Amino acid sequence: MSMTETVDQIFDRRNLRRKVTFWRIAAFVALVAALVAALWAGGLFSGQGASGDHIARVSISGVIQQDRPLLEMLEKIEKDDSVKGVVLTINSPGGTTVGGEDIFNAVRKVAEKKPVAASVGTLAASAGYMIATGSDHIVARRSSIVGSIGVIFQYPQAHKLLDKIGVSLEEVKSAPLKAEPSPFHVPPPGAIAVIEELIDDSYQWFVDLVTDRRPLNRAEVLALADGRIMSGDRGVETKLIDAIGDEEAARKWITAKDGIADDLELVDWNPKRKEDSLFFRSQARAWVAQQLGLPAAALPDEALDRIIPKRLFLDGLLSLWQG
Repeated sequence: MSMTETVDQIFDRRNLRRKVTFWRIAAFVALVAALVAALWAGGLFSGQGASGDHIARVSISGVIQQDRPLLEMLEKIEKDDSVKGVVLTINSPGGTTVGGEDIFNAVRKVAEKKPVAASVGTLAASAGYMIATGSDHIVARRSSIVGSIGVIFQYPQAHKLLDKIGVSLEEVKSAPLKAEPSPFHVPPPGAIAVIEELIDDSYQWFVDLVTDRRPLNRAEVLALADGRIMSGDRGVETKLIDAIGDEEAARKWITAKDGIADDLELVDWNPKRKEDSLFFRSQARAWVAQQLGLPAAALPDEALDRIIPKRLFLDGLLSLWQG
């Protein structure tokens, strides 16, 4: 082998090493970028642990239900000294009374330590409005929908259909009111009265809550608590909300407080969710997909919502405005 060939081989090996090193580094950088993107999408960098003082922006949207990840996040916000205030952005028609109560209580705990303002988007009705009252200041757009103070309990009746097709559901139970009202037969005497009593208990509690949180006496709240909805403009007139405004107005209300810098930015905080918490929702997706001849993964939540509304999966009494 000649000297020239030996030198060429040495340079070739060096060039090959450089290329291999380059691609190794590029692959490592791509892997890190993909990992960071995945963690970001998963909520690891969604405001939790953000550096520097800021105002947390917490979004509450859709049908309200018991939401452990959201409650845990609000508890972290309560204890995080870098969070100087909270803006709740609410866009919800309501949900379960228990879900609304849980979130309302969590918001009140935060508000005991730092200012909390609510900014209503399209609507904050029923349990959505209940949560808004947990804040110390509520703003809404002029055309926002607010109110719907009330409770509703719905159940289907399928006994006429079953009678037509010759199907009946037989049952043995410990007492006449067990599991009543049932969708499979006309409720027995007393069943509706029991449900009405339960609804009235929840309704009176809702009225008391609004009376306590808003600058209204109980008689004034009762006059508004007939389930009606109203615009943001009307909400200001009736004192269900405090002012017309948006997220920036809510942020400025917080920064106007003593000891809070007026240039603090809003930072999104999003709860870490491991899985869909709706009862039987994954099973429902699989069943619907099967009927359509599709794999379950091919049926996203948005498509499922059009076929089976989320409210059908809710547990407990509903405090829901339906339009």
